[in-house]
Amino acid sequence: MLTRKQYDLLRFIHERLKETGVPPSFDEMKEALDLRSKSGIHRLITALEERGFIRRLPNRARALEVVRLPDSVAPGLASARSAGRGFSPSVIEGSLGKVRPVAEDDEAGQVVSVPVMGRIAAGTPISAIQSRSHTLNIPPEMLGSGEHFALEVRGDSMIEAGILDGDTVLIRKCDSADTGDIIVALVDDEEATLKRLRKKGASIALEAANPAYETRIFGPDRVRIQGRLIGLMRRY
Repeated sequence: MLTRKQYDLLRFIHERLKETGVPPSFDEMKEALDLRSKSGIHRLITALEERGFIRRLPNRARALEVVRLPDSVAPGLASARSAGRGFSPSVIEGSLGKVRPVAEDDEAGQVVSVPVMGRIAAGTPISAIQSRSHTLNIPPEMLGSGEHFALEVRGDSMIEAGILDGDTVLIRKCDSADTGDIIVALVDDEEATLKRLRKKGASIALEAANPAYETRIFGPDRVRIQGRLIGLMRRY
């Protein structure tokens, strides 16, 4: 499933290639998608390439080839278009696992169904994913109160916090967190990542737990907190 901006960029490249035979420049892409910087275009291009929609041709400037187009427009994209609204991807759409008070006479072994909302980057950025893939049955004592979701981890940027590639993290939904918390952050409404939060004045720093990765610092308007890490599951 593509995000709105991924789909719009793919369509823009495809239409420009059909019209002129030459792919658009990064400046043209940035202007067409109304992005603030070309770094956002780089992320979108990488995401489309990883998903097999485009191919970068070696040794040629501005050389892009559209390999395939989506079979259909994602439902979230279609509804946003039909309503005339902008589309903001989120990794926590849908109903989330919510812990209810447990009565003393409830049966032992009660579990809470927590939705797995896709993958989260702990390393190389991946775009925000908003589709539910499956659910996990979690004992309520592992969760506490509130609403929860789970994400599969991809990457190694949090290994010194004990979070490995392939782990599944349990996240309590929230829109604020304290310095030092490990959070799910949505950057520029495009990139979802798992990092440790550091507040530096008015800025927000997303800190990796791996010295191979740099701390990334953003203005507060570029980062939305989606939730806070409360647990982890690992399959051996």
